[in-house]
Amino acid sequence: MAATASHTAKKIHNIRQLGYAELEDFLLLNGEKKFRAKQVWEWIWQKGAQSFADMTNLSKELRQKLGENFSLPALTLDSTQYSADGTVKSGFKTHEGFLCEGVLIPTESRNTACVSSQIGCSLSCRFCATGYIERKRNLDFDEIYDEVVLINQQSERIHGKKLSNIVFMGMGEPLLNYKNVLKAIEKITAEDGLAMSPRRITVSTAGVAKMIKQLGDDKVKFKLALSLHAANDVKRNEIMPINETNNLKALVEALNHFYKQTKNEITLEYILFNNFNDSVKDAEDLIKIYRQVPADLVNIIEYNPIDFARFEKPSEQRMNEFMAYLEKHKVNARLRRSRGKDIDAACGQLANKNEVSHSK
Repeated sequence: MAATASHTAKKIHNIRQLGYAELEDFLLLNGEKKFRAKQVWEWIWQKGAQSFADMTNLSKELRQKLGENFSLPALTLDSTQYSADGTVKSGFKTHEGFLCEGVLIPTESRNTACVSSQIGCSLSCRFCATGYIERKRNLDFDEIYDEVVLINQQSERIHGKKLSNIVFMGMGEPLLNYKNVLKAIEKITAEDGLAMSPRRITVSTAGVAKMIKQLGDDKVKFKLALSLHAANDVKRNEIMPINETNNLKALVEALNHFYKQTKNEITLEYILFNNFNDSVKDAEDLIKIYRQVPADLVNIIEYNPIDFARFEKPSEQRMNEFMAYLEKHKVNARLRRSRGKDIDAACGQLANKNEVSHSK
């Protein structure tokens, strides 16, 4: 009786965890022609199939056989919101019902996908909506890939063109989901995936020094962005608890190691908070950090207020004065205007609101 139960309850594996050779072997062992592997592979990685039933050029028998032996836990589109400025925010649901969010950001020159790497976040940055949500789990590499595929479909449907760029700036800390993020990027850039250039992908981190060095050692080809937001340890500790174990000295060292190993572009991200990090002294501290790392650009970002944080956006005059001081001192800085604020899709606003209120 025990043997029968064990046989009946055999583990069904996610088909996307298979390599191409393993998929081919399975099909050959089950009496299928070799070319079927290519068809199944294309459905999984290029056509965005969400079930075996979607694979319409396969026989009913083969689709049934696949369903009996494998699962296909694809991410599905749960909700969509459209901003007045053209930004599209999507809620994605995992196979067990967890939610994460991603954003399509269209401009005249590019269509960018902002994707999440975790469901929730463990870093608790004081100004970020996601930081108020408990981290449920990491997204698997194929779920991250699904986000990109689904946002790319939106881009093609709405704008008639594919995504040009991807930024890992959504929910979660990418470097705390290191293996899945790198494997997702490997699939996104693969010829039998989305064939996107890694130079058009930016991974943003709150600052995990050890893993920044690991990116360098792994010789990655994508760009890196550091969410700095304060340029001295006292202030950064106050708004970003991760700084207590990854201070600015450690991050400067890690960024220099990353650049030495890869020569990849580095951006510093700096949100301006009214009367907190927007003074001339703060600008001087930022310039000191900028001089110590091989950063190509400093993105100065206007703050997007969230209900449960005490921070406010500075006045236009104060932001302009901060920018003028950086420019006077030869800092390559750009003031980035937020998109999608009316649908809570702007920088720091991504969070399932029900989750936030539940976690508080």
